[in-house]
Amino acid sequence: MSSPRRVSRAAWLLLAGSVLTGGVAGGLWGVARAEETLLPVPRTVSVSNGVASIGGGVRVVWDTRPSPLLLRAVARFTTRLTAIAGPAGRGVPYVLHLSAGQDRAYLSVDEKERYALTTSATGARLEADGPAGVIHGLATLLQLVRVTPQGALVERVHVEDAPRFAWRGLLMDVSRHFDTVETVERQLDAMELVKLNVLHWHLSDGAGFRVESRMFPKLQTVASHGQYYTQAQIREVVAYAADRGIRVVPEIDVPGHALAILQAYPELAAQPLPDVTAKGLNLNNAALDPTNPQTLRFVRVLYAEMGGLFPDRYVHAGGDEVVSSQWTKNPAIAAYMKAHGFETAAALQAAFTGEVAKIVSAQGHVMMGWDEVSEAPIPKNVVVEPWRASKWIGTATRAGHPVVVSAGYYLDLLRPSAAHYAVDPFDTKAEGITAEQLAKYPPKHPEFSVPFVMDEHAPPLDDGQKMLVMGAEGTLWAEMVSEPMLDGRLWPRMAALAERFWSAQGVRDVPDLERRLPLVMAELEATGLQATQHREAMREAVAPGHSEPLKVLTDVTVPVRNYALNHLAASSGDAMLSAPVAVTDPDAFVAIRFNAMAARYVRGETALAAPLRQMLQRWSDNDAAFVAVAKGVPVLEAVVPVSHALGLLSRAGLGVLDGRDGSAWRMDANRLLQEQQAAFENSASMLASAHSPQPPGGLLIAILPGIRALLTGVAERAE
Repeated sequence: MSSPRRVSRAAWLLLAGSVLTGGVAGGLWGVARAEETLLPVPRTVSVSNGVASIGGGVRVVWDTRPSPLLLRAVARFTTRLTAIAGPAGRGVPYVLHLSAGQDRAYLSVDEKERYALTTSATGARLEADGPAGVIHGLATLLQLVRVTPQGALVERVHVEDAPRFAWRGLLMDVSRHFDTVETVERQLDAMELVKLNVLHWHLSDGAGFRVESRMFPKLQTVASHGQYYTQAQIREVVAYAADRGIRVVPEIDVPGHALAILQAYPELAAQPLPDVTAKGLNLNNAALDPTNPQTLRFVRVLYAEMGGLFPDRYVHAGGDEVVSSQWTKNPAIAAYMKAHGFETAAALQAAFTGEVAKIVSAQGHVMMGWDEVSEAPIPKNVVVEPWRASKWIGTATRAGHPVVVSAGYYLDLLRPSAAHYAVDPFDTKAEGITAEQLAKYPPKHPEFSVPFVMDEHAPPLDDGQKMLVMGAEGTLWAEMVSEPMLDGRLWPRMAALAERFWSAQGVRDVPDLERRLPLVMAELEATGLQATQHREAMREAVAPGHSEPLKVLTDVTVPVRNYALNHLAASSGDAMLSAPVAVTDPDAFVAIRFNAMAARYVRGETALAAPLRQMLQRWSDNDAAFVAVAKGVPVLEAVVPVSHALGLLSRAGLGVLDGRDGSAWRMDANRLLQEQQAAFENSASMLASAHSPQPPGGLLIAILPGIRALLTGVAERAE
């Protein structure tokens, strides 16, 4: 496997500087002390005065005997330190004393993750209860490094740290869009640096089955469409993850989401398979026939083979979105249900789930399933993953099930970091369709929305229920995420979730998170992540040699949210994967900085007028440049109206800063603000996204709060 791309020290310094200042003088955040940039926030941090030089490099002294795994962890730390701080000079090395306890539960939910790190003037000491703690402590030490014109320094601190939740996961969907081994391993490197410890690998779905099977070879010759991992590659990824303290939990979906499997083995299908070339069909409806004796035999043999590749205790069997008509409209299945007393498809699925759980258990694993599996009685040891609404956390734990939460953490909804960060894994009312949304957008089939509706009367978890919450996962379904988009769609939002899953419940300061995320992203890119590189390549592919105007536009726009992009893509298909919206960041940190600076300017920080003017002038001038580049390029011509609107809003902001007289231009600007705000509201929920028109190309202008602050705040101050 080739090593991740390394960024030079100069490039890292440039990146770190740019995220702090936005390319303008008088940046919003200035230069923070290194301990103020730690992410996730540790349990406790005690700060000493001063810093220590590490210009001579770091020399590791083991106070306990290191295992090969720990030696490899130190080697990665050294490589990453060089990528960030540059090669060691001739000075005295900074000595890091390391000690680690034994942990037979390593790579399990019971592993020892606590560590203590002290950095002093002459050296550091890292003490950990087990290998996982060493890996986490080295990640923290790397974040304490500060690069200055005088050389690399480390802040002097004492950290005592351990995670809030044992399960801190990331779901990668490689069925909808396949990712190479190198891409998967790049995400594992980033996960290690922010202390995530579970890769939930969604390997099968309607779009493709992605693992070589020697027992059922049609799964790769027919169902993979030529894109799958060999068993040797699976073992490589599992070992790569284990080295980084990350468990790999496979997901092989049954009985629904099974089109790919059924293309290979149609004799197991509940219904004739759909025509995959037909438009408007939900190809994910295809389901296995649970009454066919060969179905459970298939599941038993397949899971045994897959279990041999994945040593983790848990196996995810899916179980979601089984369309009842797949079974009830099959006469043989309907007759079976009547003969065996199954009044509903959910009852039949519960029986099937119970059989799958027995198979998984007999093979030495524990079954996981999406929250649908808990709608009827199933074995209590089945781990339930709530996703449709937060209320399912309460219902599953009340029934005695262990829970891993993904409701509120669906990154493919394209919400900003702040929205996901606000959701706590214990909160039973954090995520779901509200009564107000239902009233505004009445669904055509209300019964289908019931599982997604927020329960405003859901009781909070009691202490016993909280004990059953193992942790949570950030989830990225890949219908609208090609491989070049992956790094940018996952990060840095996944880093925000890493903090939510690790740090104390009271760590909730959104502005502080938004200050730290660009710095963490700079570190991740310096050590191998390729979000910026891929965005640049995608922009250049659309506008060869003239991509700068597209960059300026997409730096301050964000994608429409809550599956609005999926609805837009229903007619355009894969074109959206190379359109401007594909390179936008749901966070848009340049816009976040502008909005905060504008608010501070209105409150009286007049020195910010110059950098605000510089930013606004750049966006104003960019409109003409973008129009010129867009000519003859359909995906760019589609978003010219967005460029025009950004230019007009920027000129309104300049008018405020210049003290422009008159009211007509203000009225025009406020009208435009209202129009653009309405575009945000049209994808503010999943119901809104499904029923409302969306802006050109799916782009939302992210500087609206700042422009509004300037227009209203300065006017109020002048009165």
